[in-house]
Amino acid sequence: HGDHPQRMSVEARTGVRHAGLLDCIELMEANLEQPLSPSELSGMINVSKRQLERLFRRHLNTTPARYYLTLRLNEAKRLLEQSSMPIIDVAIACGFNSAGHFSYRYRSFFGFSPRKARVRAASSYQIAS
Repeated sequence: HGDHPQRMSVEARTGVRHAGLLDCIELMEANLEQPLSPSELSGMINVSKRQLERLFRRHLNTTPARYYLTLRLNEAKRLLEQSSMPIIDVAIACGFNSAGHFSYRYRSFFGFSPRKARVRAASSYQIAS
């Protein structure tokens, strides 16, 4: 809607200007629930898998897999903090096949469990109310 805050473009959020890389990031963002493989992504933007890796390294200082995982985990964090979805549903919505794997990755990335994230969000909401 025109009167709602608009989401920043991928280019504005990342500072990337390479058209193929921007397309790849948009594909990743549109496919969090069913993540695409690096081969699928590279094929969709017409570059080799190795070239895709070089683009991510040069422009974002990371790998495609790491960038994708970061997107998925940040979306999971948002869902845990802003929804009442069960943790397993959050995991599935963010492309994880099991709650255990999701919890492991989440804890490794953020330093606390998904359950703790939910508790923290609820307690900060109560304080703000």
